[in-house]
Formats: sequence, structure tokens, C-alpha cells
Amino acid sequence: MQPDDIVRKEVFAAPHRFHPGRVVNICFITVLIFSTLLTWREAVVLEDAYAATQHTHLENVVNSLDRQLQFSVEKLLFFRNGMQDALETPLASTVLHDTVSRVSDLRTKSFWQLTFDERRTLPLNGVSDAFVEQTNSLIRDDERLEQEMSAAFEMGYLLRINAPPAHAKRIVYVSRAGFYISTEPNNGERDITTRYYQLAITPWFTRQSERDNRARSVRWFTQAAERDRIVTVSVPVDYQRYWYDVLAIDFTLQGIKKLLQDAVDGNGEGEFQLYDNSFTLLATSESVARNASQFDERERAQIASAMEKDTEGEIRLGSRYVNWQHLDHFDGVLLRIHTFREGAQGDFGSITIALTLLWLLFTGMLVVSWFVIRRMVSNMYRLQHSLQWQAWHDPLTRINNRGALFERAKALAKRCEQQQQPFSVMQMDLDHFKNINDRYGHQAGDKVLTHAARLITSTIREADVAGRVGGEEFCVVLPGAGPEEAMQIAERIRARINGREILVKKSQTARISVSIGVSSARENGNYDFEQLQSIADARLYQAKQRGRNQVVGQEEKK
Repeated sequence: MQPDDIVRKEVFAAPHRFHPGRVVNICFITVLIFSTLLTWREAVVLEDAYAATQHTHLENVVNSLDRQLQFSVEKLLFFRNGMQDALETPLASTVLHDTVSRVSDLRTKSFWQLTFDERRTLPLNGVSDAFVEQTNSLIRDDERLEQEMSAAFEMGYLLRINAPPAHAKRIVYVSRAGFYISTEPNNGERDITTRYYQLAITPWFTRQSERDNRARSVRWFTQAAERDRIVTVSVPVDYQRYWYDVLAIDFTLQGIKKLLQDAVDGNGEGEFQLYDNSFTLLATSESVARNASQFDERERAQIASAMEKDTEGEIRLGSRYVNWQHLDHFDGVLLRIHTFREGAQGDFGSITIALTLLWLLFTGMLVVSWFVIRRMVSNMYRLQHSLQWQAWHDPLTRINNRGALFERAKALAKRCEQQQQPFSVMQMDLDHFKNINDRYGHQAGDKVLTHAARLITSTIREADVAGRVGGEEFCVVLPGAGPEEAMQIAERIRARINGREILVKKSQTARISVSIGVSSARENGNYDFEQLQSIADARLYQAKQRGRNQVVGQEEKK
């Protein structure tokens, strides 16, 4: 005899027959359950402590890296504020004014360079008017040009005395008026045009327009360069609602990697990886690139899906655990990857293994019995709920069936009568429903019924009760609603159903209408639901006779 058969015989044995083995089994299961719960709780507490430790390591690295990147962002904002102040209050320097006025002689040249004080400021490198006119995102406003160039020389002074942040490649100021300032020197004068063109077409410049960056906030971009990708943080410079230019700081991937490695130093085991907002790997804490963890397409999709739900969290991928957290001052996310082997080598791993073996020892003896009992209880629970739901709901429209509606309606009518509240009933029938079945088939008819039921339930009030009482007939009980309010609700239902087209087949739609009869206890003081439904049904018939697609309530007195 199989173990399952033994369990079934014991379960279905006569209640009056006493079996001594049951007491032993119950005691053993009770001890097993409590032992398992205690062991499991210890494991959960241990896991939470380990997860908290790993999260702390990740948070320490994120904070350290964020502080370094925040310095770059704050420096960029400092430059923007300096440029705006210079535009608002330009220097009253005759030499500076004379230098800026020289641009009128240079504007026709394909490229030019304007210097004010080579020992104090960086030069302005510019292109011709013709170049600016050929590019949609550029504009050379003659009224603002000299003022902006004067302010740009002050920016050149700030850029000269403020070195780029640690591991940054350069700081660059790019004007829409056809000139730029860069902390990186040009490769000869003829390089100016090429350099400005490359700057003017970069996403971090073009996507700082008022349309693409309405908040005028700091934004991060990743782009491909000649030999390597460049990570750029940029911010637009506006003054008096006019977009003048863009300030940007470029980082090479080697610079980003050095920032990450500096932040990781001394913050636990595991590998840290920095990704941009498109989930492109920028840097890893591994010194040798080939040793970095790789994710396949399925794993990348799992990580991306998990990160959409929260700014920080963790996910398990096979034998690897991945923690992530978004950075505050960088448009990207930092991942920490650690393997099961790394976790098992520590104290947490040893205790976890011991608890796991203990749990297996206690649960292995009755796993078959436990599985059978759980399956039986689960099946009985699902069966009970399924039968209860089927007994009260229409399987097609998923609203109350006739029996459930009548039972609930009578109870509501009795309560309204006791509390002297209004009570109304509406009876409705879909017009020409037989034509839908004959023309499109019964599946289309089912879609129409389901759609109508959904529109009815979404239109009525929360306290109202709707049900399907026939083929295409519906009834709605409205406790607390008088004749006028019931007519208004009925009219809304009629308008919503008539105003929607239903996709009955792949490329065919149909529009249906509904006729509604409304009755209310306020008409004659009668709260009997069945009589009120009968009156509403008679008025529904009147609506059909009058041409359908209308609501008929209490007849007006002549």
C-alpha cells in the first residue's frame, strides 16, 4: 500500500472511530511545524541581516561616488551662475569692449580666435556667420552678441582658474552664437571649425533646448567618441528667457572607472558596475575588464524590469545576487554583484548552511504527508471559493446573477423601508440583440453582453447593485436614489452604451443601444422589490414600443 493511500484512508475514516496513531501524528506534526518555524525565522533574520550588510556596502559606495559627481555638478552650476551674473552686470572695461568689438571684422572668416588677456582668460574660438546660418539650432543675435562675448571672457577667466574636476577630461562652453571656450587646447587654428561642429551636433548640446529640457536642469549623456565613449554632464545657460549656450564637463570611461574604484576602496567584497540611464555599462570595479561579470539578454531584462519598480533593491540571478541603487547626482544606477560562493565563505554562509541542514533534517521525514495534506486543503479551499463565486455571479458578465441580485435587492429594500430612504429599480434590455447574434455570431453577442455589463457597473454608484436577470436583460438596484436621481443614472447608462462602438470581430464594429424602465418606491410607498421590478419591466416594454434607445420612468400627470 502506498503512503498516499494510507493518508486517504485515515482522512476519510469514520469520525466516530478512534485511531491512536492520530494522536502521535498530530503531536509529531505540531513539533515539526514549530521547529520549522523557529528554524525558518532564524534563517530569515540571518538573511535580512546579510542583505542589510550588503545594502550598506552598496550605499557607502553610492554615497562616495555621488559626492564626487556632486562636486562636478555643483561646479557646473557655479559656472552657470557666473555666466548669468556676467550677462546681467557686464564688466565696464574699455579694453574688453574694444576686444569684443573686433568680432565685426572676424565674422566673415570661416574660423577665428579672439583673445582678451592670454595670461588670465581662455580664448574665444568662433566660426563664420555663414556656418551659423546653416544650422537650425544656432543663432547669432547681433543685439546680444557683444554682451554675450563679454560675459564669455569672464567665463574664460573662471574656467582658467578652476581646473576640471578629478578625472574629468575637459570643461567646455558652447554658445549658440557660433563660438566656444574649452579647457582643452585646439590642435591648430584650422581645428576650430571642426571642433565647433562636433560640439554643436552632440546630444548634450542639441537636447538642451527649451523643448527638450523644460526644467533647464542638469542632464547626463553618454556618447561614442573616436577611441572611447564619453560621459558628459551639461546644463543650459538662460538669461531673460533666452537660451544662450551650454556648459558641459566631459569624463572619459577611464576617469569614471577611477572615480568608481576610489569609491569602492574598502567597502566590502563583490564587483561594482556603473550603468547609464540606457543600461549601458560605463565602468566596473574590476581592474581587468575580462574579469567583469556579464549578463545575457534575459538577465538584463530581469534587472531592468526590477529597477523600473523601485530606485533600489536586489535580485537573484542563479548563483549571483545583484543589488542596485540609483545615484542622486548622476542619471544612472550602480550595481553590486556578489556570488553565492562569496557569501558562503563568511560567517553568514556557515550559519546559513547549518540552519539549512537542520531544516532539512526536520522536514524530510514527513514531506510526503505534508505535501498531500497541503494539496488537499488547498484544493478544498479553491473549490469552496469557486463554488461560492459561481453561486452568486453570472459566469459571462461576472456580475450578480438573478438569484444573488434578488436576495441582495430584497435586503436593501427592507433596510431602505426601515430607514425611510428612497429606493429605485431599473430594468434594461439591449435593443436588437438578436440581430448581433444572427449577423456576427454568438461570440460577438457574448462580447456585447460583457461590454454592456462593464459600462453599467462603471456608471452606477458604489452602493448600487447590478445583475444579469435574463439573456440580454439587466437589472440595477439603487438604494437611496429617488425617481429623479434614478432617471439621471439610467440616462447616463443609456448614453454611454449608445456612445460606444464595440469591436465584435477582427475588423468589424457595432453600436448598440439599450431601453430602460425605471420605478421607485416613492411613487406609491411600496418597497416590494418584485413589484418594483415588475413596474420597471412594464416601463421597459413601453420604451421598446416608443422606438427603443430611451428611458421611461413615472408618467407625468396631465
